[in-house]
Amino acid sequence: MSSLTIPTARRTGVRPLPRALARGGAADRARLAVVPRLRSRAPKVPFVTLVSVLLLAGVVGLLLFNTSMQQASFTAARLEDEASVLAARQQALTTQIDELRNPTNLAAQACALGMVAAPSATFLDVETGAVTGRPTAAVPGPCPGASSGRGQGGVR
Repeated sequence: MSSLTIPTARRTGVRPLPRALARGGAADRARLAVVPRLRSRAPKVPFVTLVSVLLLAGVVGLLLFNTSMQQASFTAARLEDEASVLAARQQALTTQIDELRNPTNLAAQACALGMVAAPSATFLDVETGAVTGRPTAAVPGPCPGASSGRGQGGVR
């Protein structure tokens, strides 16, 4: 009979009952218990070590980054101070150049060197050799802006 039930069960897709249930043994069913399936666990030590190393590397990286940013900040502050000092120096030099280029100051320096101003302008055309204007000799006189005579002292 078992030979008849197996092919029939295969054809219909229904599994046959186990022998204990087929016999109707209630005592056999009472002894059965569900056993939890054993799970294999991966060891914790390598994972914890990996996480610890990554965390330590991240903290060290942040410390190095912070240190480099602080150095860059100090360098930037030093360069800004240097730039402001150089800008002030440039402004002072520009003011000094403007004072030296002042026509009154140039006339005083020329007089101090013994130069005198011409009474009238005379022009010479180099190509033709023609003289325009009447050339007259310059007469030494008091220096403009100087209190004592010709002011023939040296340059300051």
